[in-house]
Amino acid sequence: MRHAALELIDVSKVYPGSPPVHALDHVSLRVEHGELLAIVGPSGSGKSTMLHVMGTLDRPTEGSLHIDGIEVSRLGDRKLSAVRSQRIGFVFQQFFLLQGASALDNVANGLLYSGTSKRTRRRRAAEQLDRVGLGHRLHHLPNELSGGERQRVAVARALVNDPSIVLADEPTGNLDSRSSAAVMDLLHTLHQEGSTILVITHEHAIAESLPRQVEMIDGRLVELVGASQ
Repeated sequence: MRHAALELIDVSKVYPGSPPVHALDHVSLRVEHGELLAIVGPSGSGKSTMLHVMGTLDRPTEGSLHIDGIEVSRLGDRKLSAVRSQRIGFVFQQFFLLQGASALDNVANGLLYSGTSKRTRRRRAAEQLDRVGLGHRLHHLPNELSGGERQRVAVARALVNDPSIVLADEPTGNLDSRSSAAVMDLLHTLHQEGSTILVITHEHAIAESLPRQVEMIDGRLVELVGASQ
């Protein structure tokens, strides 16, 4: 049986305090290779904490996280960073592009710690920018690109290392409706090409456009729609 792209097993996350905050409450989720799914929920539901745990940016209090069959929740910081850089691609609402760098160099920076040569990094970056429809904008700076184009650069950067899974956190949150639709169309196209993508969103309309939806309320998964059991 092939390993899942990502799997949470009975994961809880508790933040200390009086009283302590149970941000995740015994959550289990399996994401297969090639899936496109959404985690949807209101502010405070736990979906951001879940993103941080899935992306290895935070460790679970209980339970385990597996990425491509590797149990990562107990790895040391150095090995965990290696798994994160090699197997997870991130797309954020705020883009996080270097303003003084071209689209090409922003994407190539996604391979900065991979040990590949500068020429190879730039070649692979150009390939991914062409894949997301920006082959004609390689040398433009972020302030010369529209919001939708900047998010496409961020998607290309997430894909450049051929990750096991792309985690997209509110990827349309800073976009107008036209750009939002274009980015979602892009994610559907990438899914059809075989990419594994998980979208975190508070917008039910975005979630409902995806093949599978997982709803979070109060740190628990309360609904699985379209999920194969």
